[in-house]
Amino acid sequence: MPNHDKQSHTFAIITDIHGNIHALNRAIELIDENQKVDSIICLGDNFSLGAAPYQVLQKLKSLKNIMFIRGNHDRYLVERIWEYERPTIEGMDPDDPVCIGIVANEKWTAEQIGDEGKEFILNMRLSYFERIQSTYIEFTHAWFGRDELPPTMEEARKWRNHEQEKHARAKRFIFIHGHTHLPRNDQFGSLSVLCQGSTGLPFDEDKHGSVAFLEIEGDAVDWDVRRFDYDYEGALNLMNEVQPPFYKNLHSTLVHAGIRNDLVE
Repeated sequence: MPNHDKQSHTFAIITDIHGNIHALNRAIELIDENQKVDSIICLGDNFSLGAAPYQVLQKLKSLKNIMFIRGNHDRYLVERIWEYERPTIEGMDPDDPVCIGIVANEKWTAEQIGDEGKEFILNMRLSYFERIQSTYIEFTHAWFGRDELPPTMEEARKWRNHEQEKHARAKRFIFIHGHTHLPRNDQFGSLSVLCQGSTGLPFDEDKHGSVAFLEIEGDAVDWDVRRFDYDYEGALNLMNEVQPPFYKNLHSTLVHAGIRNDLVE
């Protein structure tokens, strides 16, 4: 259970690794270098749409003092969506070649991580919260009851008001999500809605990976997103070497740091 009597806490946050072991390794190095880190939060989408799902699984399993939140792509693996009659992802047309390619990648990824990976995913949480003195923080992949769309600010304000009734000592509310692969820092009074982007597959046209540090010290809050260099060429080469389903599109996404399916023949 969360310890609400703590005076301070520093979270390191990784999210949306998507099988990029090169980016994950560098993110963990940066976390290890930060001596203030008390715990790590992983916001999900760890394995699919990348070249090294099994290596990512082994790396994540080796980490200490870490909380895992399940993402939509993690859910697809345990639901075995490729066995559906007409599988679709995030409202896509089931006949869209992009949708078909992603579903094929999900099947391949599940084969790579096997029962070991399935068990790992089943043990993930859907969300996690902490209150550090007067600051209440909640972590999810996207939003409650849905993992494919983060909250609007109106939804987040209603969430804050609801939590305020339950946590009278809280004066500041922080909601942190992944999923979008895009940085977000929205503020409304005592409410902050934050996303660092993606650790392994950014969509903001910046090829650097990301790791975030949330430091709570008394009533002071610091949100620090670090964009980092990693063995980017190694990640591209591994994608070409392994050639998982949908790899041309994924290679294009890594190259452009954005979804550019229009550039794939």
